Order: sequence, then C-alpha cells, then structure tokens
Amino acid sequence: MSDVDPNLSDVEKANIRSARVPLKRSLKNRHLQMIAIGGSIGTGLFVGSGGALSSGGPAALLIGWILTGIMMYCTVQALGELAVTFPVSGSFVQYNTRFISAPWGFCMAYNYAMQWLVVLPLELVAAAMTINYWNSTINSAAWVVIFYVVVVFINFFGVKGYGEAEFLFSIIKVIAVIGFIILGIVLVCGGGPHGGYMGGKYWHKPGAFSHGFHGVCSVFVTAAFSFSGTELAGLAAAETENPRKSLPSATKQVFWRITLFYIICLTLIGLLVPYNDPKLLNGTSSADAKASPFVIAIVNAGISGLPSVMNVVIMIAVLSVGNSAVFGCSRTIASLADMGMAPKICGYIDREGRPLVGVGITLVVGLLCFLAASPKQGEVFTWLLALSGLSSVFTWGSICFCHIRFRRALALRGRGTDELSFTSQCGIYGSWFGVLMNILILIAQFYVALFPIGGKPNAKGFFEAYLTVPVLIFFYVVYLAWKRDFTIFYRAKDLDVDLGRREVDLELLKEEIAEEKAFIASKPYYYRVYRFWC
Repeated sequence: MSDVDPNLSDVEKANIRSARVPLKRSLKNRHLQMIAIGGSIGTGLFVGSGGALSSGGPAALLIGWILTGIMMYCTVQALGELAVTFPVSGSFVQYNTRFISAPWGFCMAYNYAMQWLVVLPLELVAAAMTINYWNSTINSAAWVVIFYVVVVFINFFGVKGYGEAEFLFSIIKVIAVIGFIILGIVLVCGGGPHGGYMGGKYWHKPGAFSHGFHGVCSVFVTAAFSFSGTELAGLAAAETENPRKSLPSATKQVFWRITLFYIICLTLIGLLVPYNDPKLLNGTSSADAKASPFVIAIVNAGISGLPSVMNVVIMIAVLSVGNSAVFGCSRTIASLADMGMAPKICGYIDREGRPLVGVGITLVVGLLCFLAASPKQGEVFTWLLALSGLSSVFTWGSICFCHIRFRRALALRGRGTDELSFTSQCGIYGSWFGVLMNILILIAQFYVALFPIGGKPNAKGFFEAYLTVPVLIFFYVVYLAWKRDFTIFYRAKDLDVDLGRREVDLELLKEEIAEEKAFIASKPYYYRVYRFWC
C-alpha cells in the first residue's frame, strides 16, 4: 500500500488499506445463508441452556432469550446495513476505528481477536470431551490431535474451505433442531413411549421461575453467549461475491433463527425438563452432552439411540465454532495490521486470498488445546474463558453505536437512506435498543458476578465472570500510552461515509435502488411479505 498518501491521518490510511485488501471473494449466497442461519447454533443452545434453565426456570429462559434475540436482530440489521455499504476487510472491527475513535477501535479489535484466540483451544478440548459420552478410556489429547488436524485442513482451503465446512455443519445443526422440534411437540402431546399428556405441568410444579429476579439476570448472560458468532456473516462481507445481494437476505434470516430455532426449542425444553432435574447440574464442561437439556428430554422420554445422535450434533457444533474461530481471528489480526495497530507482516495475504500470518497465529495459540492432558486444565481454561467472556457483548454494542454514528454523519451532510442498497429494518431506534440491551446485559452480569446464585461474594468468582472489563481497560491504556491519542470519539461531521463502497456512482446506485423498490411494489402482497422477511 505504498501509494497511500503519507499526509493522511492514521484513520484515513486505515480506511484506504481496508478497502484495498486483496481477499478472495469466494463466498456465495448459499454459504452466507447457512452461516447466518446456523452459524451461532452451538453449545450455548444445546448445552448452556440447561444451566440457564436450572438457575432461572422456564419463564426466565424465554424472557432472557426473547429480549436478547430482539437485541441481536437489531444488531445484525445494523451490521447488515454497514457491511453492504462498506464491504471492507475487518468489517465491524474496522468500523469502530472509523465511526467512533481509534482508541476504541484498537480496544475492540484486540478484544475480538482475543475472544477467538481463546475459543479455538477451548472448543478443540470440548470436542474431544464429547467422545467421553461413548468412551472415556482414551486420552482426550488423542482426540484433540484429530480435531486440530481437521480444523487445519479446512482452513488450508481459505475462505472457500470455511464456507463449505460451515455450509455442511449448519445443515446438520438445522436438521437436528427441526427434528427435535417435531419430536418435542409429539412428546409434549403425549406421544412418547411413556405416554401421557405433559402440557405445562413443569411450569406449575416445580414452577416458572427458579431464583426469581436473580435467576432472570443469570439467564441473560447465557443467552448472550449462545448468540456468539452471529456477527460472522458481516465479517465475511469482504469475501463475498456480491454482498449487496447476499447480505440483506442473510441478515433477515436471523429472524427465523431466533424464532424457530431458539424460542420454539427453548419453549419445548421448558415443557419437557423441570428446572430441578439433577442431570442439569451434572455436566463437567460446556460441551457435556449429559447436561444438555435436549439429551435429558430424550432420555426422560425413554427413547434410546437418539441421545447419541444428539451428542454427535453437539460435537459438530463445537467443531463448527472452532472452525469459525480461525476465520474470525485471522481476519481480525489482518485488519489490525491494515489499521497500523499490529506488525505489517500480520496483514500478509497470499495469492489465494488467505491471511496466512493471521491463520498461523491463531493455529499456534490453538496448540493450548494440548493442555487437555494436564491435571490443571480445568483451572487454566476457566481463566482463558474469563479473558473473553463478555467480548461479544461489547462487540454488539459497538456495532449498534457505529450504525448510529454513520446515520448521524449522513444526516449532517443532507444525505438520506435512498443511497443505501440495504437499510436496517429496525432503523436507528433498533440500534439504540441494541446499545441499551447490551448495557443491561453487562449490568446483569455484574450483579450475578458480585452475588452468585447459591454462593457468597468472592473475588475469584467475580473476576472469572467479569475479567473482560479490566482487560479492555488495559488495552485502552496501552493505546493511549503508545499513540498519545486521547480522542473519545470523532465528531460526526468529520466521518468519512464514502470510502470503501463498491458502488462509487451514487446517482446510478440510487436509480437501481429505486427500480428495485418499484419492482417489489408491483408484485403481489405475499411476494412483498416474503421479500421483507427473507
């Protein structure tokens, strides 16, 4: 990027570099659709919901996931608008530097990279532990090697390998969830081996709430964790063939995932498993199938064979997250180099469009997975997870705030949304709701960390749940000391709202958008409804 004007500011240089990164645009519409639909369906839903049911009860489960789901829908819509308009390398990692401030961008980028760096070894160990469901005699380290090689092999093929793997993984997860929904409805209606109509008896005894308001607060944290990875569709925008066509549809799919996969599943879980079922507390890790409410519901119904099938799905879900970790972290590391916040070598992209240095760093740190053979693995991984436990919440809040700032900058220039290929269905109010909800989730986590359910306040427990905040403060201080840049946020009138667009002729773009809207308006009502939601 030697042709970048040296007289420009660091932020302007970063914007130009991000727009010019030679990543391969190999992701097709079907890849992005499945990343959006099944990308974040993982252990948070399959296993983590069990702990949430135990601590909050079935009513708290629905309250937490519905409110967090609405927040996520608003967030993904805001990200969709920004990513379609600016499909640049790093996506929302770069938007923070562009629309808020360089110190905050540095802080959020390292926060996001560290999240995925930590997740990869954790998920590799979790995948190995799923094997214990069938055979606990084989050393976990042996399975870790196998799963590590699988992840390396997938990422050897670059973004195309990631897209194809996620396409397959997501199809399997979606089929499993739909199958469970059908089975759950049959069981609730009394069609299981034991017979007998179940209805909502567990809502009456033992009850709808487990620990009252305290329990509801604890559920919000688990619900937020279960949505981690939803933002990856936006991160993939720079490597998508036609983000203007693919991303709007992909972001709309989030509505169906939230409604169908999360809310319906969790409603059935609350009807099939009482919150005081002892098996909910018997799990030894975040991927322990024995503690999965999906498995418990099937076991309680007296159905044999299916629990093993669900465990396979949990293993695939864990591998999917590990695969996504390499993608998310490597792109973030490359983006940090583009923004001048990491060594230039980290931004190296080979002829196949692979950020090899970023992938290499992620995979090297992933070797921490071999701590699975250590007797101290539990303590090590607890603190690794604590480093990035709240990372996603800060990321989502920042995305919503970037959208607010972008719209403000447009308005100050007398320009409107008629020049945007895709606009958030939730608008600016949805983004404000997203910011508010993320703040409330942080407050709820602080409350639960300070006063844990069934325990007394203690420093170790607090920092295990809230270590992300001190880490973010550390990153912020490091940047201030390094760059001597004390900007809290840029003035809206100084924000660049044009650099990085693929469509540079705005008048032509406005005409195309108007023609598309007129075409949709001329269609029957059912078609317009379909296009609104899909």
